[in-house]
Amino acid sequence: MDQQHRAFLSGERPEDVLIYLNDTVVSDSDALAEHAARVENGVVLVLPGDRGRSAFERIVGVPPMTFAGEAMDTDGSVDDDCTGGECPSADDPEDHQVRVLLAFAEEQNEEAGGLYAAGDVIHAYAGCTCNTTYSDRWVVGESDGS
Repeated sequence: MDQQHRAFLSGERPEDVLIYLNDTVVSDSDALAEHAARVENGVVLVLPGDRGRSAFERIVGVPPMTFAGEAMDTDGSVDDDCTGGECPSADDPEDHQVRVLLAFAEEQNEEAGGLYAAGDVIHAYAGCTCNTTYSDRWVVGESDGS
């Protein structure tokens, strides 16, 4: 995990977005080497908000807010490093892998209450190889993800 990835996960980069792309999505991961960190089974990009959302749409072909809106309809479990998860449609988890993931951090907001009062919150939206989309969110440092 590189420094940008680590900083994002610790809530230090609330203006940025994280994009995880499984190797099945990226035909030439070397082309992303300048901007992405290699992780098991894929790459992670941490980019400034507008640039990251634009990159997500170019790569995935879906506007990020559309993707997130669809994923919010189904609760799932995203790994706390934002590079995998457990598809809620999976009978056998081996047959389901996160293909693409979009995440952002939201700074603590005591006025909003609930989860947001407890600390910075990571919002993660995942797309599985089976085409199920799902979402998860957690307070930084309190995830029960893998």
